[in-house]
Amino acid sequence: MVGEIDAGALRAAFDDGAELAVIDVREEGVFGMNHLLRAANIPLSGIELSIRDFVPRRATRIVLIDDNDGLAPRAAQVLAAAGYGDLAILKGGVSGWADAGYELFSGMNVPSKVFGEHIEHHCGTPNISAQALKQKIDAGENMVVLDSRPMDEFNRMSIPGGIDAPGAELVRHVMDLATDPDTLVVVNCAGRTRSIIGAQSLINAGTRNRVMALTNGTMGWHLAGLKLEHKATRTFGAVSKGALD
Repeated sequence: MVGEIDAGALRAAFDDGAELAVIDVREEGVFGMNHLLRAANIPLSGIELSIRDFVPRRATRIVLIDDNDGLAPRAAQVLAAAGYGDLAILKGGVSGWADAGYELFSGMNVPSKVFGEHIEHHCGTPNISAQALKQKIDAGENMVVLDSRPMDEFNRMSIPGGIDAPGAELVRHVMDLATDPDTLVVVNCAGRTRSIIGAQSLINAGTRNRVMALTNGTMGWHLAGLKLEHKATRTFGAVSKGALD
């Protein structure tokens, strides 16, 4: 039997230390308008195919959220049939959460974006605008642009001349990609978060080079009226012995 959980009980569950999956079963566009910060979006239309990737353990406590429009009960039926036995529905849906005085958030990937903004504010991560970067590129200054996204995103669109070095690969390969200590290293992504995290990771790792994050990434570059590169495949090679030392 699937029960209900009210907003106060769900809020307490966030802090009780037990495993908890909070799943918003509305479509992505609706989810992006208002949702709980800690909710994962798995629309009802695809939950049967996606649930195992998100919640592999079928004994996991799951709370389903909708707009109080009947989607959550339908999702509960699908999950129960798939063997998930600890299911509850948020009473009143997202409106019930808001009516209880708790905050709703808009946008996508909000937790990671908030984390990036916190890091930039707390650490003072240096940044550079698209226009300023373009001027440095055109002037032939000693610099390298490292793209912190996976290759498929980099291949789709990138800063001209940039080199793909996703995530933790930045720290691992930066000494080989910027062999001159005087080379300026600019880290970009599609927007802000991965640029900030990538740049600050290099700084925290003690990178000898000056490091900056590209403000608003490829999106900012495009909005500045600058041309993006497409189908680029430049990436790092094997780590040199000197870099490992």
